[in-house]
Amino acid sequence: MDIKSYIESGILELYVAGALSEQENEEVHQMILQYPEIKHEVEQIESAIVNLTASVAPSERRNLYPLIIKNIQGENPKDDTTKVVPIQKTTYNWVTYTGWAAALFLAAALIWMFNTRNRLETVIANQRMEMVNLEDQVEEARQDALASQKVLATIRARDIIEVPLAGQTNFENAYAKVYWDKETDEILLDAQGLPEPPRGKVYQVWSLKLSPLTPTSLGTLDTFLADDNKIFNLINEYESEAFGITLEPEGGSESPTMEQLYTLGAVSSSPGQ
Repeated sequence: MDIKSYIESGILELYVAGALSEQENEEVHQMILQYPEIKHEVEQIESAIVNLTASVAPSERRNLYPLIIKNIQGENPKDDTTKVVPIQKTTYNWVTYTGWAAALFLAAALIWMFNTRNRLETVIANQRMEMVNLEDQVEEARQDALASQKVLATIRARDIIEVPLAGQTNFENAYAKVYWDKETDEILLDAQGLPEPPRGKVYQVWSLKLSPLTPTSLGTLDTFLADDNKIFNLINEYESEAFGITLEPEGGSESPTMEQLYTLGAVSSSPGQ
């Protein structure tokens, strides 16, 4: 049970003020017996109400002593004859108790309003946080849209060299595609056709010279699992004749593991092919 939320609900103030139903009073009583924190809070509320009402409740103590003297002395205080002093029925001032009740409810209402304000401030703070998160999501979506536009502009450019990478040996179902802009040395790698790498492994991209076979690493796809689009930006400053992708230990390798060659594709001499 969330004790803090229960205390802040305002039900304890109503309990002290006697504004709850019999069933609700019993439920609160059981909570007081079960949770020391709630008992302590009730005691604090009662103490606050007593302090508040003590200053506004009328007092009749100053009238009590003269009344007693008058009843003892009777009408003739000098008469030595023993008289039976009649018992007078004390009439209590209903205004006194009305004042106490009003002060009690006023104190309970003030405490309830204070707790309600705190709860509202918490709700407002949470809403502000949600708004900030929503703004972040909108900005993230905007950035994704801009990135998608950039990808489309790149792959549709006339001078882009497209290099399909086909699956190899035991990985015939794997595939990928390289979009190479030789003027800027930028590569967009679409690796959607690669399966998820096993734990402790990472895909590594290679630029290849064929005669003699000379591989040069273009980097590892460390964010492969986190990237939903599987589109990666790489830099290729080499006169590549082919591209390949292998599966390597985390951190990459100095030379490709040919037994783990997933895809391979030769560079066409004509852009767009």
